[in-house]
Parts: sequence; structure tokens; C-alpha cells
Amino acid sequence: MRYLITNDDGIYAKGLSALYNELSKDAECLIVAPEVEQSAVGHAITIFQPLMVRQARKNGRFLGYAVKGTPADCVKIGVRELSEKPVDLVASGINLGANVGINVIYSGTVSAATEGAILGIPSMAISLDARKTGDFRFAAQFARKMAAFMMENPIPNIVMNVNVPALPEEEIKGVMVTKQGRARLVESFEKRVDPRDNIYYWLAGETRLSAYEEEDSDGSVLSRGMISITPIYFDLTRHDILDTLAEKIKRFF
Repeated sequence: MRYLITNDDGIYAKGLSALYNELSKDAECLIVAPEVEQSAVGHAITIFQPLMVRQARKNGRFLGYAVKGTPADCVKIGVRELSEKPVDLVASGINLGANVGINVIYSGTVSAATEGAILGIPSMAISLDARKTGDFRFAAQFARKMAAFMMENPIPNIVMNVNVPALPEEEIKGVMVTKQGRARLVESFEKRVDPRDNIYYWLAGETRLSAYEEEDSDGSVLSRGMISITPIYFDLTRHDILDTLAEKIKRFF
């Protein structure tokens, strides 16, 4: 089997290394990841400049391909050009920080996995609910189990968005399949002035659960110390209102 591993934290990120170390126990793994951090770029792709690709090395050994582009770019070029064998699974992560609720729209980690699903490949995004530092070992071990599950139970065009609490294994309270909730980044902007008196801002803030968060949502389950697995899809259509909207449009026009 061949797995393509990517992320949005950059090719030298600790989470990616942990993911590679575990998944390579079961499959031949190829790393194709951004050369530098690409957090919160969403599903952007590069079309107005060339995609520069170089062989990255670590401790003198080939690590993978570093792409001067976005996470989605990495999956596209990894599957189409850089992998000499068909890719059986795309795994994106392990992200430092949860990807739940509305934040999945911004997430480069989730978008990389979504690109894999668009290409018809079983794909997962995995994130650790930690802020500045984290121990990725258990999350990587869980990702290995999740990959095995997905190989045995393929679901076309679906991304498994996995979020793992930053807790010792013995304190994790279980695994739950969840819906995408309404948690989002509540922004704040830090105003600064540069040496030439130009004003600039740094975006800051934190992810907060919505007041209307349901108990079976990704953010709610994660906050209660459980692993959240959310099947997500790139079709953004509100199918439940198509007929009603069509009738209203017909009457209006």
C-alpha cells in the first residue's frame, strides 16, 4: 500500500514526523508537504506562479518533497506527479490545534484531506487539541488504527476529520462519531505601529463553542475528553432546502 502524508504546519513539523513514523509501519509512505507553514490557507491552490518542489532531507536522509505551495497543492502534485505508485490513502496532520466547527473551512489540514477525497482517494485529517506544544504519540497511534479502518471500510469522497484530546491515553474517555458543530475562532486584533509609523495588525483570538452547540458535535465531544471523528464532504449544497427554495424562486420571478 502507498500512503501520501501531508500537513499545513510544514514539512519539518513534529506532528507530521509522528504520523509518518506510525503509518510507515503498515504502508509505504511518501511525504509531500509545504516547505513552510501554511496554516489557515483553506483550500487555496497555486495558479499564477510555478510550484517549486525540492527534495527535503533530515539528518542526511531523504525525508520527502517540500512544495512551495499550499496543502491542496501538495496533494494534487503528490498524487499526479510525485508518487510513482497509486496512492491508497491520504493522511493530513497531525495538526497542532483542533480543527472543529466552522474552523474546518479555514483549515489547510482539512483541505489537504479534502483534496484527496476530490481525487477519489480515502482521506483523513487528524489534529491534536493542543496549543503551542503537544505529545503526538497517541494521536499518531490512533491515526494508524484509523487508516487500517479506512482501508477495510472505504467510503468514497468522504473525509474523516479526526480530533484527539491532548490528554494522556488513560484519560481519554472514548471515541465518538460526530457532526460538524458551530465552534469558531472568535477574533481579536492587536494593533501595532512599525518604526516608520505605519499601523499594522496581528490577528489573534481563540476557538469557542457556540451557545447553540449540540452534545454530539465535534467541538462538544472533544471538550469532554473524547476523540471526535466527523465524516465531512466537499458538497456545500443545502439539499434540505432545494425544493422549498425552488418554489419560492418560481413564485418570485
